[in-house]
Amino acid sequence: MPYTGAMSDIIQVFDRALLRRRRDRAARAGGDHGFMVREVAERLADRLDDVLRSFPRALLIGSRDGATRPLFQGRRGIETLVGVELSEAMAARDPGPVVVADEERLPVADNSVDLAIGQFSLHWTNDLPGALIQIERALVPDGLFLGAIAGGNSLTELRQALTQAEIEIDGGLSPRVSPFAQLIDAAGLMQRAGFQLPVIDVDTITLAYPHPLKLMAELRMIGATNALADRRRSPLKRAVLMRAAEIYQQRFSRPDGRVTATLDIIHMAGWKTATGQPQPRKRGSADTAMSDMLARIAAQTPPGDDPR
Repeated sequence: MPYTGAMSDIIQVFDRALLRRRRDRAARAGGDHGFMVREVAERLADRLDDVLRSFPRALLIGSRDGATRPLFQGRRGIETLVGVELSEAMAARDPGPVVVADEERLPVADNSVDLAIGQFSLHWTNDLPGALIQIERALVPDGLFLGAIAGGNSLTELRQALTQAEIEIDGGLSPRVSPFAQLIDAAGLMQRAGFQLPVIDVDTITLAYPHPLKLMAELRMIGATNALADRRRSPLKRAVLMRAAEIYQQRFSRPDGRVTATLDIIHMAGWKTATGQPQPRKRGSADTAMSDMLARIAAQTPPGDDPR
């Protein structure tokens, strides 16, 4: 059954209704759904290849317009791939099957899917722990969750440029780029949601654009512009935008004239508890000291070789 935690107790960092409208607008604009999403989806698909299991029934959470669906359909035995998308306009472009739903209220029965893929959307939830708990419930025993969220220093260049420009022109600043989770936060959230054998790591991707405005256009195209609940309601002034682009070019240009944008992708993987599933050993249960292991390695290493 869907998670029914009290949303009134959750800090509303993001305006989910606005995020939905932004995605609707991006869908109506048509065109490519963005390099960022493709890059993340390809990396998720590569990680799925490392799992020697079949997953007949799978969810693609954050399916958008379905453009990345071919990367997963049929992979690792996926027979049925159901998309979950916040935006009705986006979902209308997906060849399906797809369900229009909020990631904070997944309409998925308990123990009903073998695999859940979180495709670069869960970092916009106000209740990420609750979303992960719902995903864990939806999985069959020994089912797998594989997800990717923006984290760490993602879009730090854009954040710095907008901050400096707004301070220079308006004498103050307002939040323009979403806060992102840290690696240590993701590990704790996976354990809190009940996932077994969680694996968390981060990929740092450096993207390149011919101009800062091209980066901003892509964010708009994928419906990823500012959706913070405490954002300034007035539109970004053209003078601030132009000054931010100028600062961006001055500080983050490559020798070829293109500008860089950092994207930290936190990858999360975890299994639903099942009978007979391997369990990690309890902390402090090791019977071999690290010093003994290093001594053994040193004894087996020929003189002059560095065991590192």
